[in-house]
Amino acid sequence: RVGDGDGDGDILWRFSQVKGAMDDDVAEADIISTVEFNHTGELLATGDKGGRVVIFQQQGQNGPRGGAEYNVYSTFQSHEPEFDYLKSLEIEEKINKIRWLPQSNAAHFLLSTNDKCIKLWKITERDKRPEGYNLKDEDGHYREDPGRITRRSSPFSVPVFKPADLMVEASPRRVFANAHTYHVNSISVNSDGETYLSTDDLRINLWNLEITDCSFNIVDIKPANMEELTEVITASEFHPEHCNTFVYSSSKGTLRLCDMRAAALCDQHAKMFEETNDPNSRSFFSEIISSISDVKFSHSGRYLMTRDYLSVKIWDLNMENRPLETYQVHEYLRSKLCSLYENDCIFDKFECCWNGTDSVVMTGSYNNFFRTIDRARCLDLTLEASRENCKPHSVLKPRRVCTGGKRQKDEISVDSLDFDRKILHTAWHPLDNIIAVATTNNLYIYQEHVK
Repeated sequence: RVGDGDGDGDILWRFSQVKGAMDDDVAEADIISTVEFNHTGELLATGDKGGRVVIFQQQGQNGPRGGAEYNVYSTFQSHEPEFDYLKSLEIEEKINKIRWLPQSNAAHFLLSTNDKCIKLWKITERDKRPEGYNLKDEDGHYREDPGRITRRSSPFSVPVFKPADLMVEASPRRVFANAHTYHVNSISVNSDGETYLSTDDLRINLWNLEITDCSFNIVDIKPANMEELTEVITASEFHPEHCNTFVYSSSKGTLRLCDMRAAALCDQHAKMFEETNDPNSRSFFSEIISSISDVKFSHSGRYLMTRDYLSVKIWDLNMENRPLETYQVHEYLRSKLCSLYENDCIFDKFECCWNGTDSVVMTGSYNNFFRTIDRARCLDLTLEASRENCKPHSVLKPRRVCTGGKRQKDEISVDSLDFDRKILHTAWHPLDNIIAVATTNNLYIYQEHVK
């Protein structure tokens, strides 16, 4: 059981920033589709349905109360709409996932993907420009024949670099295409820094970051007869330390841990994590709400976190028959599954994330609510990302949902929840208590409130 967290030991969150226009009319292209911090937390990337990637950079720490601000660092068009003439299908430009590569030099690298095509981007800074190429004479006019410069005719200078205004350039280094028949739902960079996974509904491919025209199919669950299809792959991720181990989740609520050392094709899993449900409690919606929408390894590599429609579950890699911990996210919606099915909200794919020490987890909900759960103390906070809480340094107040009976002053009725306002994508700074939550077209950034 999880209690309501409003005690002295809880993290208090204060508003820091909001990115994006605060208009009621939202263009489809401006809807945020993914959020991701890099490994140091200095950079925060978002992707949207218009195929754009926006990177924000942390602008320094101004003491424990001042916090740090994120300002726009780079914006570029990652994907364009395309058309598959062989299948007569439009390929959306929407960015499905962004994953940062570990930094090895002054440049930053990230992978971004839409439904079909994965791209490797290099983000570099330029604050110097070369000058003195001997192309101009002393009067500033271009020479007629700069190749015939003699010591007598004019002075010869050695080109030098001079300071210039800072420019941030994003350039595509690799394009990994034509490897997925179905829509790509996740990508994951390996701990070896050389390979990564890309996953669609039925297959998982292994790529080398240096090779674009060849990938290895390591999982294939497509049946010979598509009428016999009973489940699809929903997400996958590499182990943070062991480069041979990865996990993938399915629409049936199962997790399969695979070891690439065992065989070239990992159709036979090393472990399968599955919770047995009571047959008497099954309903029409059971399989839909048990589908796993996100899976994440803990930073330590010991645990797995999964998000299904109503709950977050923590799994121990050494215990396959049931989750170690189960936290209900919005159990009050169980009585409204019929209406959620009719408006297609039951198919929303909520993501989840760990804090830097794996002690707290976070995920989103409806009405622009998001929830943080302290695992050690089993305390839960429901918070709201809204325009009303955008005053500088204002502290977020916990929200409660009333399911019936007399409603308290600070409670909101479950019948009043707005299902069009939802938080699907969240991210937690890897080192600090700074979180980013994406509403429809706004990115809210909150920091720990230090008393």
